[in-house]
Amino acid sequence: MILSKNSPLVSVIIPAYNHEKYIQETIFSIINQTYKNIELLVIDDGSNDSTFDKICELEIVCKKRFIHFEFEKQKNAGVITTMNLLLDKAKGDYVFINASDDVAAPHAIETELSFLANNPGFVLCVGNNDIIDGYGHRCFWDKSWNNVYSVSDAHFLSFSDSLTQTYPSIDFSTDGFGSYYNLVYYGNHIPNGYLIKKAVFEKTGYYAKEAPLEDYWMMMQIAKHGKMKYINDTLFYYRWHGDNVTFRIQGLYLTYKTLLHELVSMFPGVQEFKDHSTEPENRSIDYAGKIKILGELFHNYYQKGKYR
Repeated sequence: MILSKNSPLVSVIIPAYNHEKYIQETIFSIINQTYKNIELLVIDDGSNDSTFDKICELEIVCKKRFIHFEFEKQKNAGVITTMNLLLDKAKGDYVFINASDDVAAPHAIETELSFLANNPGFVLCVGNNDIIDGYGHRCFWDKSWNNVYSVSDAHFLSFSDSLTQTYPSIDFSTDGFGSYYNLVYYGNHIPNGYLIKKAVFEKTGYYAKEAPLEDYWMMMQIAKHGKMKYINDTLFYYRWHGDNVTFRIQGLYLTYKTLLHELVSMFPGVQEFKDHSTEPENRSIDYAGKIKILGELFHNYYQKGKYR
């Protein structure tokens, strides 16, 4: 894409926290974007390592590369508050969200922007996510989402492949991808590294503190106002490191709480959803089973048109 005076501005926002090992690789992946008209906004959310120092080391190169950039450090406020601050700062026509340990492919923004600019019914575009480990090495997943390095040992060849296998009822090549019904009934199947039309946030509002899995909640809100497009091209590299078992258990709980908040809001007159919201937190509960129950309740009431 050739930059002209009419080229839309893209705001790349990065909420950073304790990623001293990865933040420079993340920022360089934005510096190396083939699309040129970018502003870069980074907030370090109170990291207790050298993340902010690593960001500041790139000040000179960022001044040369970006239309505008801001690096800021704050006391720890959490990802939801940080994301809302970043959205407030964003002046672009489009917003590209990048976690501080993930990596964008060089053509990611150009590819996604080219689609959105030519398809006005769509508000979000995203591509395939390959997996990298803590050292930036390409890897795959076995059935338990552990990193493996041989295709013969792999059950999931990419993060996006894990989503298509987990949600086989969703055809990623059709308008069913990212639809509100499919996001609520089946689950969050949107990969990372998405470009969003900034104007949609005027309709959705910003991230809600009551919905702890902030990306899932926002996907449900965006789906109410436009279509999403999946491009089967590797546009992003999702980093997988840490305690996978702990991550999955916590993820199920956060998914349950986020989905419950959405359903109570969408179906204010349905007592069954309110009954779930009174349960005390207990990590030993089968939240996967509870998510399935909520999905079936949603299906029944959605078919009856009993939503807000």
